[in-house]
Formats: sequence, C-alpha cells, structure tokens
Amino acid sequence: MLVDQDECWFSRFAQPQMHAFATAENNLRLVQREPAKEELDKAIACYGAVCDGTNERFFSFADGQPNSEKSIAFLSHLLAVAKARCQRVLVVIWDRATWHMSKRLIRWVRQHNCRAKKEQQGVRLLTCLLPTKSPWLNPMEPIWLHAKRKVVEPDGDLTVKVLKERLCAHFRTNIDEATLKLSA
Repeated sequence: MLVDQDECWFSRFAQPQMHAFATAENNLRLVQREPAKEELDKAIACYGAVCDGTNERFFSFADGQPNSEKSIAFLSHLLAVAKARCQRVLVVIWDRATWHMSKRLIRWVRQHNCRAKKEQQGVRLLTCLLPTKSPWLNPMEPIWLHAKRKVVEPDGDLTVKVLKERLCAHFRTNIDEATLKLSA
C-alpha cells in the first residue's frame, strides 16, 4: 500500500489567499482577525494521507503541534488499515519535517519492522522522504489548500469546534471518530 502523507495547520484567524470576481458594489473582502492574548487554540493540526492506488483519504486531528508521537500514532492507524487489507508493506512518502526525521520516529520504525519480520504476518513500513522544498510533489498539498478555502470564515470568529465541524463536512466524515477515513 502506497500513501502520500502530510500535516497541515488550520488557523482560526489567518485567511488563505483567495481570488473572486465581484462587482464594485459587492466587493468581497476577507477580514484578517487578531487572536486575543488569552486565546489558547489559535490553530488545529491535521494529519492526512492519500492512498495512491485507491485515492482514499485518511486524516486525524492532532492537539497541539505535530511531533514524533503523533506521527507514530497516525502511522499505527495506517498500518492497521494496511494489515486489514492483507498488505505486506506500507510505503509512506512524506516531506522532511523534523518529526519525520527524528531519532525517536526512526527508532520506532526500525523496531516495528523487526517485530513485523519476526511475526511474519505484520506489515512492514517503508518511509521515503521527498526532496527539500518540493511541496508540489505531495498530492496532499492541494487537498489542504482546497480545505482551507472551503472552511474560511470571511468576517467573523471561528471556534475550534466550528472549524473541526467544517473540516469534517468538507471531507464528508464524522467528527466523533478519532482517526477519520475519507472517501475519494
């Protein structure tokens, strides 16, 4: 099973770049909002993957900043999907984020592959890094861009709950699931 994986920040305040045709009377504007100093959750992180063979999408919300532990949890979910499909190898193509190249994650991948080889029924994990500064090679990037434009709030406040609900509506899934499988 071959997947392209990436993480994305969805800001509650920053507006994505958008273009629209409008008459002078109906001029469209995105209002840039500033978070209050006591505001804790300024953005939410999402892990996402798209399967090259089936174009299925998988994603998961992450509390706080992406890191090795959250990446391992998402990889574990993808490994479970691969195992359910009787795949012997899961190939993950991702960028050069620091948590993708961390000693903790590399050690976990090595330990997982040793266990999978020992059991002879586990799914082996192969991770491949994309070249530096080449986001156009990752099929997840346009998915994130379209999602950011779809969930934008032009001139009001956007709570974490509403942002998650809009993302789930965009990806046609349920917010109650811990890790979400998305249709193509």
